[in-house]
Amino acid sequence: MVWGKDDPLARWQPDFDPTGAKYVYLLSCVGHPAIEGVAAGYRIRDRLWRETNGQLYVDFRPLSQLGGEKDVINKLKFGAVQGMMSSSVAAANIAPKLGIVNLPYVVDTFEKLNDFRNNEKLWGPFRDAALAQNIQVLDFTGYGSYGWATTTPVATVEEGRRVNFRIAQAPVNIDSYKAWGLKFSVLPWPDVPQALQTGVIDGLDHTPIVCNISKKFTVARYYTELNYAQGLYVHLVNRKWLNSLPEELRKIFLAVVKEESHDAREMTKKQQLAQVEAARADGVTFLKLNHESDAFMREKSEQVYRIWEKKVGPSYLELVRKELKR
Repeated sequence: MVWGKDDPLARWQPDFDPTGAKYVYLLSCVGHPAIEGVAAGYRIRDRLWRETNGQLYVDFRPLSQLGGEKDVINKLKFGAVQGMMSSSVAAANIAPKLGIVNLPYVVDTFEKLNDFRNNEKLWGPFRDAALAQNIQVLDFTGYGSYGWATTTPVATVEEGRRVNFRIAQAPVNIDSYKAWGLKFSVLPWPDVPQALQTGVIDGLDHTPIVCNISKKFTVARYYTELNYAQGLYVHLVNRKWLNSLPEELRKIFLAVVKEESHDAREMTKKQQLAQVEAARADGVTFLKLNHESDAFMREKSEQVYRIWEKKVGPSYLELVRKELKR
């Protein structure tokens, strides 16, 4: 994947003049729009411009243009930013219940993700989890299945214990790595390239889409396909701003976000296959944990559930696990 050196967002500039818009929706995301789940922000922008006849302009700012996720979350609460496509690992900092999608081996496949979204008993509590913060969850896109990009091959837990994994600034991840007994470092995403190149870390907890597009595979030449969780961009909106829209515009807004989010999830499945194929062709070795190690990881994840059932609600966690059991 290659993009312009001078302006990495040049190809995504609008083909219309937004200056006449009555309403502006400032929408943030940390990711690069080469990721389909991020590019959905631009597709939402263009559709809403057309379908509202230029009344509503989505000023989409990917690549952390508005700051790190914790900073943007605070701006979102107070309305300085109206919307945010937050990584699911960061979203749990807003409301613990949002962390349920990153609990290991719960919503761990593309199929379970769609089942979760389409089941009102599961989706409803997630959608409304941040209302007390003046934030509404609208929907989510994705960036693929989580695993390990490493500088040495990892096919067992024992081999994993020799690796220092970078994990996100997220409470779910910290609890998971502690339960698995693995060494980890919590680093902001912008610090990862230098840490990986200098050997401060020699592993990365992320998805093949992100690792290949962001060039992490140039250093970490092995990838262990754990598939323990789905990476999501959770679309959050400031409720005061949402309620300020005229009813007809609000209906169009919500419908477009829902439709484009659904389509982006389908695109993400295809993009993951394509990025894995591209990485393999470039010499990256893909591995899976052996049976014993996989069973160990799943067993130890029960410790994480015991911690998080207090945060998300024991009945909700039990319901999600039961409904998504395959």
